[in-house]
Amino acid sequence: MPDCPVPLDLAPAGLDMPRMTQTSLKPVHIIGGGMAGSEAAWQLVSQGVPVILHEMRGVKETEAHKTDGLAELVCSNSFRSDDAKTNAVGLLHEEMRRCGSIILAEGDNNRLPAGGALAVDRDAFSAAVTKKLTEHPLVTISREEITGLPPEDWDSVIIATGPLTSESLSAAILKETGEDELAFFDAIAPVIHRDSVNMDKAWFQSRYDKGETLADQTAYLNCPMDKDQYDAFIDALIAGEKTEFKEWEGTPYFEGCLPIEVMAERGRETLRHGPMKPVGLTNPHNPTVKAYAIVQLRQDNALGTLFNMVGFQTKLKYGVQTEIFRLIPGLEEAQFARLGGIHRNTFLNSPRLLDEQLRLKSQPRLRFAGQLIGVEGYVESASMGLLAGRYAAAERLGTTLAPPPETTAMGALIRHVTGGHLDAGKGSFQPMNVNFGLFPPITQPTEDAEGNRIRGKAKTPARKTAMSERALQDLVVWLGR
Repeated sequence: MPDCPVPLDLAPAGLDMPRMTQTSLKPVHIIGGGMAGSEAAWQLVSQGVPVILHEMRGVKETEAHKTDGLAELVCSNSFRSDDAKTNAVGLLHEEMRRCGSIILAEGDNNRLPAGGALAVDRDAFSAAVTKKLTEHPLVTISREEITGLPPEDWDSVIIATGPLTSESLSAAILKETGEDELAFFDAIAPVIHRDSVNMDKAWFQSRYDKGETLADQTAYLNCPMDKDQYDAFIDALIAGEKTEFKEWEGTPYFEGCLPIEVMAERGRETLRHGPMKPVGLTNPHNPTVKAYAIVQLRQDNALGTLFNMVGFQTKLKYGVQTEIFRLIPGLEEAQFARLGGIHRNTFLNSPRLLDEQLRLKSQPRLRFAGQLIGVEGYVESASMGLLAGRYAAAERLGTTLAPPPETTAMGALIRHVTGGHLDAGKGSFQPMNVNFGLFPPITQPTEDAEGNRIRGKAKTPARKTAMSERALQDLVVWLGR
């Protein structure tokens, strides 16, 4: 389709968008009609910018999708918690609602009973999103596979092809970004909230005190084990229930990112000579006793609020993971921002490749959105589509939109994927769900609304509520309302 001004007929009756007759603006091209691509399209046309949405389903199928509908929910039908006060994903829901999200609007319109979660009728939801975009006068849907980087005359493109990006397009992205900058095999280590680690047992120290600065020399959290604790841990790893690969995820293990339970099965001492080796470390809580094994956690974000378990990629089921990892001294009450996993997942090394506008630094005409940039989850993907759409709309209209404040859920996410992650080499950047560990810290409230002192277990929800209130206040300012 040529990139020329798009003449438009009157909008069909019954649409909740304003009627438009024509536009002189060139269209923005969006590749991929999933959650992120659909949301990006809606945000663009809501600003009066025409869109050509390229979706290969209907021409070429994937092994995971069942229909050719836009915004198809491939796995669960749940958008997870809808609690906007004490849950980060619920807060993200609310932020997106306030930004006019089509995904949240149709999620609300097609919701099913699910307690405090937002679950939807997946077929009705996809049909509703598809209808709204198909009938919108500024949207053209092109059923075709884009097999390489878009032609040069596509001056504004959003690539939102998701974790199942086609081989041909993946190859083109690889050629542009470099072979080390696009992952196809997602080996995820668990990430833990720093403030849930018991520092009476753990300590900060880099192996052999390596590093020229104090920060480098204390870059790791260390959790020691004696022999009995180690043996019990190995037994639990071997016995723990595992998640099997889906047939279409048949990527073999890489020796450099073996699941810890596979390493344990290769020999009881394997982990002691791998990621749990105890050498070069001295426990200040008990300096005369040599640990039999040590679990190391490495700082995961610039704020220092999240730490990942080094070398602990795993295919243990989620519930089992929590149970087993809390056997580790110092992690008995660990709170997980993300649990581990291994699966097929195409994503960019976004902190290196993308600017804060989600543009590819080497080709700024190309934006990326959704899971492809390193976020996990339906709403996280859609939220990055929302921002990509707003950025592209502002650019097309001759302005620049600043990223949302990092105190908001959307701002915290985009900061993480474009600059908040600490680069620790190949494979260190991993996809992330939204969680309060990505937010800047806040002064802990000491009293509730009635003036009563907040004590004990009430402190955590009070802190989260304060973060949520701050987020929505800052979002209002960002939206200019």
